[in-house]
Parts: sequence; structure tokens; C-alpha cells
Amino acid sequence: MARGQSVKRRRLSPPTEGGKASSRNAELYTNDDEWDVEQDYERRPRKTNKKDNERTRLPIKTSEGLVQTAEEPEDAAEETDSFLGTDDDEMEDGSADEQSEEEIEPPKPKIPIKVQIMQAKEDLARIASLINEDPEDHVALFKTMAEMVDNPDSPVTVKKLALASQAAVYKDVIPGYRIRPLTEEDKTAKVSKDVRKLRDFEQGLLSGYKNYVFKLAALAKPGRGQISEKDASLKTMAINCACSMLVAVPHFNFRTELLKIIVNRLARKNVDADMAKCRETVEDVFAKDIDGVVSLEAVRLLAKMMKAREFGIHESVLDTFLHLRLLGEFTFKASQDRIDREEEEEPVRFKKQKQKREFRTKRERKVHKERKIVEKDMKQADALVSHEERDKNQAETLKLVFGVYFRILKQRIPHLMGPVLEGLAKYARLINQDFFGDLLEAMKDLIGHAEREELKEEEEGDEEEDEDTTPSRDTRREALLCIVTAFALLDGQDTSKAATTLHLDLSFFIKHLYRSLYGLSINPDVEFNPNTSLRLPDPNAPEESTRIRTKNKVNFQTPMVLVLRCLQSTLLSRAHGNPPAGRLASFAKRIMTTSLQLPEKSALASLSLMGQVSRHHGRRISPLWHSDERKGDGVFNAYSNDVEGTNVFAGSIWEGELLRQHYCPQVREAAIDIEKMMIATK
Repeated sequence: MARGQSVKRRRLSPPTEGGKASSRNAELYTNDDEWDVEQDYERRPRKTNKKDNERTRLPIKTSEGLVQTAEEPEDAAEETDSFLGTDDDEMEDGSADEQSEEEIEPPKPKIPIKVQIMQAKEDLARIASLINEDPEDHVALFKTMAEMVDNPDSPVTVKKLALASQAAVYKDVIPGYRIRPLTEEDKTAKVSKDVRKLRDFEQGLLSGYKNYVFKLAALAKPGRGQISEKDASLKTMAINCACSMLVAVPHFNFRTELLKIIVNRLARKNVDADMAKCRETVEDVFAKDIDGVVSLEAVRLLAKMMKAREFGIHESVLDTFLHLRLLGEFTFKASQDRIDREEEEEPVRFKKQKQKREFRTKRERKVHKERKIVEKDMKQADALVSHEERDKNQAETLKLVFGVYFRILKQRIPHLMGPVLEGLAKYARLINQDFFGDLLEAMKDLIGHAEREELKEEEEGDEEEDEDTTPSRDTRREALLCIVTAFALLDGQDTSKAATTLHLDLSFFIKHLYRSLYGLSINPDVEFNPNTSLRLPDPNAPEESTRIRTKNKVNFQTPMVLVLRCLQSTLLSRAHGNPPAGRLASFAKRIMTTSLQLPEKSALASLSLMGQVSRHHGRRISPLWHSDERKGDGVFNAYSNDVEGTNVFAGSIWEGELLRQHYCPQVREAAIDIEKMMIATK
């Protein structure tokens, strides 16, 4: 316990009054035998007035756990026995007092961090309860919670608790509409007491929320140099709070500032928990946005950020565009031979009891009828306006997304080609016909690059000198995505009608698909999906390539799924017309050959596709099963890269005999079913 300022002591001995004092003391010490020798001293009057500097505080408990009194025992003993002191004592006390006055008071004892955290929890719980009970009367408490974050002496844990508590309270208190800041005219206008109370609450809430959002932005800024663990934890908490507020109240004010916090974090390449949280938040906002207002603003900020950084971003940022709700009402293609109608409601078996009709006069019935008509018109007008606004916002978003995709295609950025092609394959039906020619040329260049990479790998073999320096890129997957996108461009009804006028030739993509079937059949990753497959990392592979390969991908489809989509568009789609018999027979022969090398599930899927081809074009490919119906002569060239140059009708499908001996019973049944269909078409 710190000592207070001491006071110069004075003698309390009674003054000498002539010889009375000396005779009295002599009598006191000479009459030792008397039992009441101290009675006279006991009866003297005592002073009851407290001194000005007297300490009357109770004992306290220090941080070390010791209990000390307000005054030290030595000082108390000196004060009680000071009347026995001498002049020498006065001199010593005087010098001690001068030294004590020069000393500086030590700082107050610090409260333990655990005690501060418990006290902060109690205060935050009490403040949150008061705000939730009556927000209009306790608007000033928002400032109290903000001061706990701004206090430099507060521990980091207390600041984090204050940030999280503010986020939870704002979620409960924020209304379902945007608050308009008051103008000077609104402030001077005369309003009722209730309206003024509501305005004061809204402006107080808006001011507190503004300070809170800007505080999150300040804490989430990237630090320069070495960042301490305390700053990193506060930064993570600020990013989490911004993400939760954007998901909870995307309609409220200062939405742009929250989006800037998230986009600034996505602009950096390093992948950690904060970036994953921001990416999931953007995907969640895109999936839940109905009007398209928030999505448009977020895509605009993302496109601006990518352009400013010259697309030096992580590839997972582009995957967020796959969660956009772009023209969702046109996701399904209309049918030409049937009409989809809404399911009719089941007939009510039991009659409902007639409700008691309310009595209305003729005038009231007329007014009620007119009111219903007006309400119906208002609902239709609101729906029309909302649909128009939504279509407009989604169209602007689509322009920005395609602008990003086309810039990346033009610059040929290697590590972003996969996400771009996946996005184009998904939104190909929404691309304008004017861009078809340029887009197909760009995809031809990508496929040519993939073919050159495959040839280089075959020549070099397993020796790759620049494996660690060059970015990881799956050229086979990119080529398949290019083929899927090319066929998806012409899958729509309007586009198929205009295909003849556009003069689009897809033979280049069909030839590449035919050439790549053999290589894909012996690919060990033909069924690999990082979301569902369990595979140990390669101990000889570099850490970076292993991490890239085993990460989760958005809308990921295995190479076999992409091959089946390409084959279905090539052989079964009616949007491009009926394929020639030579193309059908060549693909049928190669599919049956690759089925011998594929795994069980892939072989079953390819035979299922062959069953559909046999059902639709059985008569055109039946000569491959029946040698008596062959037309032509020559030798079958199984290694030809051209679909038309294989002379397929000079050979036969002998793979069916081996597939009938397959170890999987389902594959055996599929092969037998194909042969039965071929026999039926004979």
C-alpha cells in the first residue's frame, strides 16, 4: 500500500507551568505504592476531533493476494508514542518529511486481466439487455460499447468481445429498411413527439453503426511489416464481424463499406481462414440475392479490383461468379412437343363449413369490390417493377462477369483459365451471338495449346525441368471445358435456328474429342473429385502442386463427366442436326474400345451412353455388329486422328465379347442389352 504524505509531528507532553509540572511528575514517580497513581492521567479530557490527514480506510487486498492496512504499523506506533519523543526526534522527523515530499507516488495496482474480462462480459451483457428491451431509450449505450474498443488500456480479449457484442446487438436492432439521413429542412420541420423520438433513435442508430463499420475497416486493413498476434486476432475478428453483418443486413446503410472490407481481403493471394470466410460470404450473398442489387455492387467492386491488380488474384475468387443468380427463370430449355403445367391442387374431399358472412350495405359492397380491384392492380404493378429492376440488375451483372472472362481469355493468364472456362460453360446460353465467332477462335487456340503441351510431355517423358517454377495447369480439363462451352453455345432454341446464318463450324472440337478418348481412358484421374475422393498426397510431388490438386473446387466435375457431356452433345443433341453415319460409327467403335480400360463406374456410364445411341441410331451403326451388312472394303485404321478417315465400317465391334466377361455384373448386363438392341434392329 502506498504511503500518503506524512505530516510533521509535534510533542504531546503537557506544557510546564512553573513548578507544578515538575512537582506533579515527581509525585507521580515517588508514590509508587499507591494503586491509583495513574488515575489522574486517566481522567484528563481527550481530543475527539479527527486530524485532517488521518487515514480511516479499510484494509485492502493487493494483486499478490496480501492484505494490508491503510497505515503501516510502524507509523501508527510512532504517532501513539510521540509524546515520549525529544527534540532530536523532531529533527529526524522533519528531515524524513522533506524526503517523503520529494518522492513520486507509484502507479495504482493493475487489475488482473481475468477480472477485467469477467467485468467486461457482465457490462456487455447488461448493456445488450437494456438495448434489446427498449432501443429507443438506450441509444447512447452504443457509444459506451464503442468506447470499450477504443480504450487503449483494454485487453485484446475485451476489444474482441466488444466487437462481437456490437455485431449481435446491431443485428437485432437494425430495421428492415434503409435509414435516410435527415436534411436541414427535415430537422427544422415541426413533427409530433412520437415521430421526433423515432427520428432521434434512427439517427443515433445510424451514427453508431457508421462508427462501428469504419472501425471494422480500420482494424481489417493489412499491416505493414511484422504483425503481432494481438493485431492479427483483432483483424480476424473485424473481418468475421464484417462478413456476418453483410449476410445478416445486406439491405442496410454502409453496405458498400462492408463489401470493400471483404473485397480488399480477396485481393491478396495468400490463402488463409480469413480469405476462405470472405469467399464463403460472397458466395452466400450471391446465392441469396433475389433483386440483384447487392450482387451487382459486389461484382462491380470485384471487377474493379481485378482490373486494378491486372488479374493477379487467386483462382478461387473467380469461382464466386458461379453462384450468381443470373436470369434464373430461364435456366431450363423449353420443350417443343409438350407443355409443362403447374400441378393441380387435390380436390377437397370434405366440404368446408360456410363462414358467417359479414353484413354489408350495397354501398359498402361496392366500395369493397373497387378496393379489391385497386389492390390487384397495385400488386401487378409492383411485381412488374420488381421484375424489370431484377432483369436490369442481372443484365448489368452479366456484362461485368463476361467482361472479366473475356479479358482473361485475351491475356491468356494460365492459372485463371480453368475457372474462366467453367464459368463460360455454365453461362454459355446467355452469351450474345455477336461474340460467338471470337469466343470459338479463342477456344481453338486453347485447345491447340493443350495439344502442344501433350506432345511436349510425350517427347520429354517424365523429365520436367521447370515443374516448380511454372504454374500448375490441367490442359486436358481446359480442352474438355472448351468443347463443352462450344456445344453449349448452340444448345438454345434461338441459337440453333441462327446456327445456319452464323456459319459456326464445330468440326475442330469434334475431332479433338475423338483424338482424346484413348488418352482419357488410361488417365488415372478420370474419376478423381477433390470434394469426395480420399487420396493420400504424393510424397515425391512438391508441396505447392499437392496443395493445389487436393483443394476443393466449386462446381467441380470429373473428367469422365465432362467427356460424357461432350459425347452426348456430339451424338445425341438435335440442336446441331443428325450426325453422319461415319461419325456415329467411329465414335461407337472408340467408346466400346475405351470401355475396356475404364474403371467400373466410368465403363458403366459409357455403355449407358452407347445404349442411348443404339436406341436412337441403331440402324445406322448396326453394320458394326453384323458383318453381312457391311458396305465398303479396306482396312480399319484405329489410330487415325480424323473421324472420317478411320474406315470404320471395315471393322467390327469385337469388344462386346470381352465386356460380356467383365467382372462387374452391371457392365455385363449393359453389354448384353446393347447387343439385344442391335439384333432387334437387324
